[in-house]
Amino acid sequence: MFDRIKEMFGGDADSSDSPRERAVDDLQLASAALLVEAARMDDDFGADEYAVIERLLRERFSLSVADADTLLGAADKASADSVELFGFTSKIKDAFDEDERIQMVEMLWEVVYADGRLDDHEANLLRRVTGLLYVSDRDSGEARKRVLDRAS
Repeated sequence: MFDRIKEMFGGDADSSDSPRERAVDDLQLASAALLVEAARMDDDFGADEYAVIERLLRERFSLSVADADTLLGAADKASADSVELFGFTSKIKDAFDEDERIQMVEMLWEVVYADGRLDDHEANLLRRVTGLLYVSDRDSGEARKRVLDRAS
């Protein structure tokens, strides 16, 4: 799996993998990069947010701690190198069904609330991503409420 991630960033890897396997890795990277982007929005990507993202990636994609850390490192680089959200959200929108897209929004809410507060930049990011993922404001609000209920 990580050979394919390295290949996306210019490393060499075995290119005999099926397109389906590459799509899964691209999807994992896009999902992780969006979570990292959410963590960076308040200019304070701290240990709490890192731990939440790592846990979410392990749970969502059934990854080991080491694989989640490697994916998180690749996502951090992809997020830093990207100037737009569309590439990430497009992959997610095309691969996830409606429930999975809502789950992704809920994961994003969990990341932005990892430090106990919602920054204006984080709220703006969530509004933009929600629209790009074709998740309704109502579904996003319900996802936010579930996150807040779990936190209290």
